[in-house]
Amino acid sequence: MADTSQNPSPKISAYYQTRAAHHSVVTSDWLAQAHAATAKDAGDDGFSGEEVIASDDSGRDGHFSVIDEFNNWRKQPDLAEAVAAIRALAAMIKSSEATTMMELEIELKKASDSLKDLRNIVPPKKLQWSVASFSKILLSAHIELSWDTTSISLTAGCDLFMRYVTRTSALEYEDFNSAKSRLIERAEKFGEISWKARQTIAMLSQDFIFDGCKILVHGFSRVVFEVLKLAAENKKIFQVFCTEGRPDQTGLWLSNELIKLDIPVKLLIDSAVAYTMDEVDMVFVGADGVVESGGIINMMGTYQIALIAHSMNKPVYVAAESYKFARLYPLDQKDLAPALHPVDFGVPIPPKVKVERSARDYTPPQYLTLLFTDLGVLTPSVVSDELIQLYL
Repeated sequence: MADTSQNPSPKISAYYQTRAAHHSVVTSDWLAQAHAATAKDAGDDGFSGEEVIASDDSGRDGHFSVIDEFNNWRKQPDLAEAVAAIRALAAMIKSSEATTMMELEIELKKASDSLKDLRNIVPPKKLQWSVASFSKILLSAHIELSWDTTSISLTAGCDLFMRYVTRTSALEYEDFNSAKSRLIERAEKFGEISWKARQTIAMLSQDFIFDGCKILVHGFSRVVFEVLKLAAENKKIFQVFCTEGRPDQTGLWLSNELIKLDIPVKLLIDSAVAYTMDEVDMVFVGADGVVESGGIINMMGTYQIALIAHSMNKPVYVAAESYKFARLYPLDQKDLAPALHPVDFGVPIPPKVKVERSARDYTPPQYLTLLFTDLGVLTPSVVSDELIQLYL
């Protein structure tokens, strides 16, 4: 009988299959099973049934507009903005009237740059994609999130898309039509991989959530929500501690969604993390971006939570899609591009009082335990290797 342990899935590259032997974090079997599970569910939850179709009149005058295409994709509930950008860029390749590869790559680069400069994009007036599930709280509290014009995940997603789609020199030796077809094929494959990322991460994380555990979460990360949702569907018994999530009350929002899944939830104010940490078994957070050092950039407050957890020997797990891997290397908090956010204290602020409006912070890798990604379960030290592979 053939030994399948050496190659559990020929569809997974040898690099990812053998990495486990070197880092002793994730086995290739886990990754193969996760990919198989997401492939099985693709028919039920994939884009084929609920996708936002690219409009033929994106620019009203018949000319394709990547910004309009991005806004069309962004209307789909629960679709990450980076994935919406990837889908928009794929549509741009299809609609391009370029006659040479050089023209097409120039058009693609311009489209990517326009998406990365989010000042070109009209900010959503409300959380349109969340109203259905959170309408009562959202409308009563008049919660509106600010538009982040320095989105790390969107920028990283566009950069990775460009690298993935145009990475082979073989295109130079083909006729243009076949080369364009290969570009479109790669673009669609990358979009599908990116969309399935959350499901893969949710599958990989299940062995770390045990019955009776108490999990502290911060903010509303859709990939963390997917992790908790799958654990509940697997009949695991656990409790979630949600921080309030100032200034946008994302903890309240997440609490509402978890209660619908019959998951026990305890809501606490952000300043009560240290007070509560001794009750917690683990911390689970998402990430706006994963940087070259293996650290993460995430919602303000993540850094202090990780510091407290580290001092009390509690594991800090990060769930992040690989399209959030960014070529950044911040040395301290002030190295981050400012992502300002309005803060409502509920009372008038004296005119001479300054308000800190930064919306995110940087958590160094030494305070993180593991990163759950669609590439596998990684230690922070492995992130640099992954970035090299992604951007080669």
